[in-house]
Order: sequence, then C-alpha cells, then structure tokens
Amino acid sequence: MSPNQPKTPPRQIRIGDTWYDFDAAAKAMGTERAAVIRELIDWYIREPGAKLPARPERTVIEAARESRARKEEQA
Repeated sequence: MSPNQPKTPPRQIRIGDTWYDFDAAAKAMGTERAAVIRELIDWYIREPGAKLPARPERTVIEAARESRARKEEQA
C-alpha cells in the first residue's frame, strides 16, 4: 500500500473559475478546499455538532481574482 493512498475515492464536480478563488480562500484560512467541503457537507446534512466553516475576508477573494486576471493578461 502506498503511503499517500486516500481512504475514499475522489468525486468530480464542475465549478468553474471560482474554484481558484475557493482555493485562495481556503489557504488564507489555513486549510484546504477538501476540508472546507467536508465541513459544509456535514453541516448541510445536519451531522451532530457540525458548524459552518469560518470564511475569509472578501479582500482575499478580490486579490485572488486580480492576480489571476494579471496572469491571464500576461499569457
């Protein structure tokens, strides 16, 4: 068994460019997208003790979008 083999299979969903903003937001909060999604799912299905995850300031998203736009212009 490889040391980095996940316990659950990956799932695919279509999101669009906001996926990159979500990544920046998760990193700003010291976590990763998958952890935030799991928290949201637990809250949505009313798992006992589940709470909505904290959100970053809006400036984090605005900065991520500006950075992405600059990179696209340079390409």
